[in-house]
Amino acid sequence: MPIPASPAALRASAPGVSPNTIPHQPGPELYGTRRAVSVMAATAEAVPALRRFARDTARRWKLDAQADEALAVVVTELVANVVRHSGSPDVAVLLTTTDRTVTVQVHDSGRWRPRRTRLPGDGVEACCGRGIDLVRAYATDCTVVRTARGTRVAATLTSGVERSGADYSFG
Repeated sequence: MPIPASPAALRASAPGVSPNTIPHQPGPELYGTRRAVSVMAATAEAVPALRRFARDTARRWKLDAQADEALAVVVTELVANVVRHSGSPDVAVLLTTTDRTVTVQVHDSGRWRPRRTRLPGDGVEACCGRGIDLVRAYATDCTVVRTARGTRVAATLTSGVERSGADYSFG
């Protein structure tokens, strides 16, 4: 299934499946590739819900504890950025795993709001402003693509998959 460009397109691309979550399934590019997608309203509730989605998916895919933790941090930071900065009505998280990597893609259809400038007292103790730095610290690759239709951030992590055979079940 090609990756739709927006959260609404992701939601519409899976007829007959819950509008918010598409279970993991094999990808056409590579044997052993699995995907999971979840789309939610871009509200504060999406941050913990999509973190749980990522962790539940990591467990189904038998990722090791380090990969599970990295995935949770990356999804949390990227979804929080959408909620805080994009103005998008929806946020979509697409997880893809192969034998070696997990890729997290977060899509929104908003436009970035101007960020508050740092104040002189905003040093290393500031509570905000380091989300993408955290993502880059966990990721082996991280790209941010902004277009007129929204933003897509893709972060690739080392998977730590403990394979016991392909799992193509739905649900």
